[in-house]
Amino acid sequence: MTDIRQQSIQEFLDRLASKSPTPGGGSAAALMGAQSAALLGMVCNLTIGKPQYSEVEEDMRVLLEKSELLRARLTGLIDADIRAFQEVMSAYRLPKQTSDEQTRRSEAIQQALQKATDVPLQCARICAELIQLSRTAAQQGGKNVVSDAGVAVMAAHAALQSAALNVHINIGGIEDKQFAIAKSAELEEILQGSAAETEEIYRLVMSRL
Repeated sequence: MTDIRQQSIQEFLDRLASKSPTPGGGSAAALMGAQSAALLGMVCNLTIGKPQYSEVEEDMRVLLEKSELLRARLTGLIDADIRAFQEVMSAYRLPKQTSDEQTRRSEAIQQALQKATDVPLQCARICAELIQLSRTAAQQGGKNVVSDAGVAVMAAHAALQSAALNVHINIGGIEDKQFAIAKSAELEEILQGSAAETEEIYRLVMSRL
């Protein structure tokens, strides 16, 4: 499989729209998150060095460094989600004629499902962090690019909610209830207040337009 970073946007979208199950919603969520991080970087880069924003330049530099690190992590998760789903499908294709084969297959499926849960959960964590970072961009970013801070927070929230869906669909097939309960609880903690925070930042952006 070609690394997503070597594909054009058109190639990725064509694959997303094809009959192939990968890339799918998990990869799309990670891409949305990466776009949010990239937009935050844009806000920073177009604010840094402007005399009228010299008082917030250090904050913008810190934000830029954080957003670039998160963008790299999310970009990596696009391919990680594809690999995780392929492992699930490979596990389901294992032979199941004998009791030993059935046991090995069941164990492989459960391991793959847990990994397929962890990948979008990582995405959700990062996107929640991006929502928080968007506040700084909305408050201190250059006035000419404040709308981009708004798009960044909306993209981060959409990516967070999308990643959550992928966590839920994989948790549904996990037999380890302790694992499922722990991951569900973590996801709910991540989601808690995210919609209200996103709306607040959106209104902040609107007030600066």
